[in-house]
Amino acid sequence: MAKIIALGAYFYQAVIAFGLLIVVAHWLAPADYASYSLFISICQFAAIAAFEWVRFACMRFYPGADADSEAAERRAILTEALACAMLCLIAAGVSLIFGVPPVVALVGGLVSIAQGGSDLHLTMLRFRQDFRAFSVLQGSRATILAAGTLLGALISPSFLSTVAGLLSGYVAYGLLAFLLSRRADTRPVAALDNARIRKHLIYGSVSAGAATAAMFAPLALKAIFTSALGATGAAGALLALDLLQRPFVLIVSALQAIQYPEIVAAHDRTDDRAALPRQLGQYYALLTSFALMMAAGIFAALLPATWLVISPDLQQGFLATAPAIIVLSLVRTLTQIMLPTPLHLRQRLALILLLAVADCVLLSLGALAVLALAGANDAALAWGSAIGAILAALVGLRLISSLAFDFSWPPVLFAAAGLGAAVLAFSLSGETSYVTIGAGIVVGGLLCLLSLNQLRLMMRSPRPGAA
Repeated sequence: MAKIIALGAYFYQAVIAFGLLIVVAHWLAPADYASYSLFISICQFAAIAAFEWVRFACMRFYPGADADSEAAERRAILTEALACAMLCLIAAGVSLIFGVPPVVALVGGLVSIAQGGSDLHLTMLRFRQDFRAFSVLQGSRATILAAGTLLGALISPSFLSTVAGLLSGYVAYGLLAFLLSRRADTRPVAALDNARIRKHLIYGSVSAGAATAAMFAPLALKAIFTSALGATGAAGALLALDLLQRPFVLIVSALQAIQYPEIVAAHDRTDDRAALPRQLGQYYALLTSFALMMAAGIFAALLPATWLVISPDLQQGFLATAPAIIVLSLVRTLTQIMLPTPLHLRQRLALILLLAVADCVLLSLGALAVLALAGANDAALAWGSAIGAILAALVGLRLISSLAFDFSWPPVLFAAAGLGAAVLAFSLSGETSYVTIGAGIVVGGLLCLLSLNQLRLMMRSPRPGAA
């Protein structure tokens, strides 16, 4: 039950973040929103680049077997986190050389530290199995940060006031986290172990390199859009990138969190290796089907949702780039989460990093190639990046075949048909084609229901050798 509540807190955070983007995009001028979007991406990238290796090490080694190991791991992780915070401040200072205003550099550095530090703290709570505190703080962080950001934008609808509100939200959340996660018991104190830190660094840096490369891809794409189209011209495309990637990451990551531990256990068992290909095939079919159904749902609701919630100033750029961004988000989510599965199971960390770098490089090269050939066109740039993401996925498909699996096709085919119906309806729809939009929703929805039924039958089917 505690894990279900924790999963609910994860969904709540995603909903709050989605709504926050909609409101901020309405309140800020297009140029200010473009600056805000780029600022958030840079801070997220900085937090991942600085802190992610510690978080991966925490996921592997914390808390350990007993109270003494927990104390030693906690001491090492705290020391590493402080070093990461210093790196963020140094990076903020270096950004002054490139003309970043001092106030923006300072706020950016502090927001990066707050994001990376709070993510690490929540990870420690989760792996300590303190799910109550994790759920409360996960939901509270989303609420407080949204409130701070909106308060800053309400005081002054400008870029600097909005990000200052975000920073104030992190300060308030930090105080709450300190109060709620204090442990009254007397914990053992451990000396700093340099060998433990070296172990964390080696393991965590390789794993985090892939996450950093994956995070750099949308940041690079935003920079390409902004430099080619200008801040105002790129605002609609940046909003599409901000909004349309989130649902895919949300649903696929949630499913992975539920199913992946069983896959790891099946891989590590030596007494029943015959069951692994079937479980892997079901796992891949589950992730692929839900990703396709998510794409179908977004395409089916794209036009009415745009008319209802997207600022009129941004609707043209948003709709021009949204189809390519949906394809890009669908492909990249599977490339990052599903395709490296055999590499994680076999601990082939170098190939995990290679796949992430290929995704980042090919996505950016696709956009740059189109820019050179077709000029500064937002839709063309988006489709160029989508083609690059597809090429990277082909590399991942070659890697996923390194471990045998029995793929379950029926649910994936129904989900793909639902996506096809939604795309066709979107392509034929105009400003007043409500009948076509409705038909796309109904037909696509029915096909996705058939896919869900196939998934239900697949998951309920008896395992080989079961009584």
